This record gives sequence, C-alpha cells and structure tokens, in this order.
Amino acid sequence: MCDRPQYHIVRLTVPTGTSERLVGVDVLSLVLRELRFESAAYRWLELGAPFRVGFDQAGLRGVHIIARGHCELAFPDGTAEPLTAGDLVILPRGDAHVLRSPGTGTQPPVVSGFELAMRTPDNRLRAGGSGDDTVVVCGAFIAGEPEHPALRGLPRTIHVPGATGRTPPWLAPFIDALSAEAANAGPGSDLVMARLSDALLARALRHHSDTVDQPGWLLGLRDPYVAAALNAMHADLAQPWTVASLARTVGLSRAAFAARFTDRLGEPAIRYLLALRMQRARTLLRDQRTTVAAVAAQVGYQSDVAFAAAFKREVGSSPGTYRRSAGR
Repeated sequence: MCDRPQYHIVRLTVPTGTSERLVGVDVLSLVLRELRFESAAYRWLELGAPFRVGFDQAGLRGVHIIARGHCELAFPDGTAEPLTAGDLVILPRGDAHVLRSPGTGTQPPVVSGFELAMRTPDNRLRAGGSGDDTVVVCGAFIAGEPEHPALRGLPRTIHVPGATGRTPPWLAPFIDALSAEAANAGPGSDLVMARLSDALLARALRHHSDTVDQPGWLLGLRDPYVAAALNAMHADLAQPWTVASLARTVGLSRAAFAARFTDRLGEPAIRYLLALRMQRARTLLRDQRTTVAAVAAQVGYQSDVAFAAAFKREVGSSPGTYRRSAGR
C-alpha cells in the first residue's frame, strides 16, 4: 500500500537575517482562514421529473448534496456531470449551473433556485413535474476574499462520490447531519448548518487534494517542496522573498524549484507571491487605522513608494483610492 502524501503540516527552517526560526503551519487551514469562507443557509429541494433549476447568483458558490435519486449538473458550455444519491458537489469558483433531470426528453423551462427560495417561507422547496422525486440539499457560501490567488487554482467542481468504493468514511455523517437540519429546521438550524458546512468544505478540499492531477493550488499542497514554499510565503509576506531564497528554504536548486512550482501551481512562484501580496494589501487597506507605509512593510516592500507603484499596476488604483472606495 502506498503511503498517503504528507502535505498538510509542513515544518521548515526559514532564514531571518543571522537567525533562524521554525515555522510549523497547517497550510490548508491558513489559506482557508485567509479566504474567509462564509456559509449561507441550506434548503431541502424536492424535484419531480422533469426539472431544471438554475443557480447563477453572482458571488455565491454552490454546494449540492444528493440526498435521494439522481440528476445532472449542467453548465452553459454544454458539459454535464451525472450525480446520484450520496454525492457531494461543490462549485468553488461560483460558476453558473443547472440541476436537471437526466434523459433526452422534453425539458421544462429553467426555474431560478434563488427566486424559488425567496418565494418559499421555509426550508423545504418544491419544483419540477410529477415524476420520480430527486431530493437535493442545496447550500451556498461566499468567499470574503474573492481575489485570493488560491481561488484561481481551484477546479470548477469538487465532486466527492457517495456511492462508490472510493467514498470517504467522513462524508455520510456530514450528509446525514446537514440533510436532517435542512429537512426539519428548528431554532439555531442556520448556525448549525453554517458550522457543518464550514467543516464540510475543509474536508472536501482536503479529499480533493489527495486525487487532483491538474495544476493548481491543491496539487501544490501535495508536493512537499511546493507546500513548504507556500507555507513560507503565506506565513511571512514581509520577507524579501525571491526564487533563490524560496529555493534555499525548501532545499532545492533555483532552477529545480522554479520548474517544480510552475508545474504544480500552473504559474511562477513570483507571480503567485505578487498576487498574494496584493490580496493581503487589499485586506489590510480596508482597516482605516493602518497606514499605507505599515501595509507596505507587512507585504514585503521596503518603501511605500515602491508598494504604491506595484499596487496601482496590479489593482488599477492607488492604495489611497482603493481604501476610500472600500470604506464607502
């Protein structure tokens, strides 16, 4: 049996001047905190065949748990994924999509899932025809930092199958608990579902990183050298990181590290570092008490002039303009 890849906890020695400090950080948890995912309410959606329910609310990233029956997850480009009872699917990039009944027969008009929820007073929704029922527990979450570079590397869907030999043992308890709360909401249900959803997102991302083979942030976590570099950058953006210093930190040659990072994440290390610095700067600038000079120092710039030039080039406005617009 192959050893499970070790990528979640990375311990490395990072040079800081003439001293060294040991950094031990759970990279996945660190980035999830940076992304500031917030879960919205879940609904119990009963669908009679034939049905088509659309989800296209800007900013909302869907979560669907197939509690009973089966359906298809379809996208505007014509692609579709079959889903069956026990499956979990997450759309971390917030792509517009439709849940529809399988088959090639006449399909009804698309019903907006958002409008359906707005005109139904409780958690139990109903749509579609009089055919066999499919039940979907539908939820959503938002990313408090939607421009975070880690989001660029997430796939369109994270599909955790619930009816195969590869089903992870943690999935069923989450599905049972969320389904019970969505079907029979009581006092405190929204809070319970939000906490369950937060944990479900983290477990699903961890599970997907075990099997993903496409370049992106999750594949980077599986590589010990790239994970160590991500750890170093996220843990201390004030360091004057270069490709050479990151390579020394993780114990690779400059060329080997640069190639490995780009291959795993799909972008060069310095490009990722710049995007991460600009994202952290946007977060800090929203705090009206922090000076531009202090923000510059915290994200690795020795002068606020250099920082302001980089910020305007990447974000499109000066730090002061961004701060004023964010404070409205």
